[in-house]
Amino acid sequence: MALETRQRLFCDTPLGANAALTLDREQSHYLINVLRYQAGQEVLVFNGKDGEYLTTIEAADRKKTVLICHHQTRPQDPMPTLMLGFAPIKKARIDFIAEKATELGVGILQPMMTDYTQVNRVNTDRLLANAIEAAEQTGRTTLPEILSPRPLLDLLEDWPKNRHIIFCDEDCAGSAQHDFAYQVAGISGDVAILIGPEGGFSPRERQAIMALDGVVPVSLGRNILRADTAMLAALALWQGFAGDWKES
Repeated sequence: MALETRQRLFCDTPLGANAALTLDREQSHYLINVLRYQAGQEVLVFNGKDGEYLTTIEAADRKKTVLICHHQTRPQDPMPTLMLGFAPIKKARIDFIAEKATELGVGILQPMMTDYTQVNRVNTDRLLANAIEAAEQTGRTTLPEILSPRPLLDLLEDWPKNRHIIFCDEDCAGSAQHDFAYQVAGISGDVAILIGPEGGFSPRERQAIMALDGVVPVSLGRNILRADTAMLAALALWQGFAGDWKES
């Protein structure tokens, strides 16, 4: 007999033993109408602050469902310090960036307006919705902080000295696995990975990035990657080297 998989939901409300949680209309519809959950069934919830809790459905209604908290199933994880700076791209692909960055443990998402950026608006609410869905599905107890878009050069002007930059530079050629591990070997502390738009960074942006202390240019292989592919490759390489996947 197959084990029942508990649905996992983000609820922006305090969690604790015996707390009653009222789901919004959209969540209630999804849980009751789409998934066919009924009163008495168990649901896991998290709010990004209090860890994860086991709840049961007290009142099943497609417009307003009530859950009752029982006990904490996982403590709250610390917020990851890893930052991803990326240039906005087309809607479906920026959704992909928010989703996969959340899955891969990014703590800060910073949209950057660059000289070659072709998308001039960023829907941060949509980015958050994609991040929430990814966190629900992957078991993450934190949500990444999604910052307002900023021009890259302005961002670099007040860059914190204690945060290293892994600069994904398409001008660096070579084997991704070897070059990346070799080049980032001396990095410790807070890290930001910078991914450019289609067309890469402009010469003046590259110059401004390389003028900062603690910048490490890296190769992601011999091929020129799309921005969303480069993001996925860089995060996977970094996590494999020094992040969640590193063996203790």
